[in-house]
Amino acid sequence: MAQYKRPKSLMPMTTGYCPGCMHALATRLVADVIDELDQADNAINVVSVGCSALNLYSWKGDVIGAAHGRAPAVATGIKRSLPERLVFAYQGDGDLAAIGLAEIMSAANRGENFTVIFANNQTYGMTGGQMAPTTLIGQKTTTTRYGRDPQTTGYPMKMCELISILEAPVFVARYALNSPKGVADAKRGIKKAFELQLAGKGFTFIELLTNCPTNWGMNPLDTLEYMNTNTIPYFKPGVYKDKEAE
Repeated sequence: MAQYKRPKSLMPMTTGYCPGCMHALATRLVADVIDELDQADNAINVVSVGCSALNLYSWKGDVIGAAHGRAPAVATGIKRSLPERLVFAYQGDGDLAAIGLAEIMSAANRGENFTVIFANNQTYGMTGGQMAPTTLIGQKTTTTRYGRDPQTTGYPMKMCELISILEAPVFVARYALNSPKGVADAKRGIKKAFELQLAGKGFTFIELLTNCPTNWGMNPLDTLEYMNTNTIPYFKPGVYKDKEAE
């Protein structure tokens, strides 16, 4: 019995991500949900600069590339112009939490009716493994050779916590993709976020804790345990805001 089929929303090709990279898993989850909701012809995927830009090649439906960090601004314009479309931005942590911080916070604060899928692997993946706003304390990168020191570079930014304190967002949640349960939870969360958007409820934000075997300098299996012992204790998975449940 077949356990997996390629989502119809993806092109019949390899993703281009590094072996073991969870960006591929995150992309597949989004595509699975879009297929289940029968939104393949209605969805618009907005990607910015970073590993997420590989969606420009692997996504079968409408994809629009934005300038670095500006995916929420582009998604805002698209959704306001085409309110019936399912619009989502797919961004990494260097893109969203650094150069795009003002964009994401402003869109969330306005309650724009689109969804953001935020892949957090605690590093600048595409540009060479530099420290990102989400890099953990003590984590080594190409710009923190001895590990991130909060005395000089501050603390890792918790985007779900920041966005959830705003009044407008309707659903804010974080999931870890290093276990079957985390993957199943993430898929349910993505589906709920899209359904809320389609119902016109407002801004939804899904954070996916991912890995980066290449820039972490680990084999893919070791990254799963690293996430358990380092990533997840700091970036705790869970639903941070759910207006429908209040």
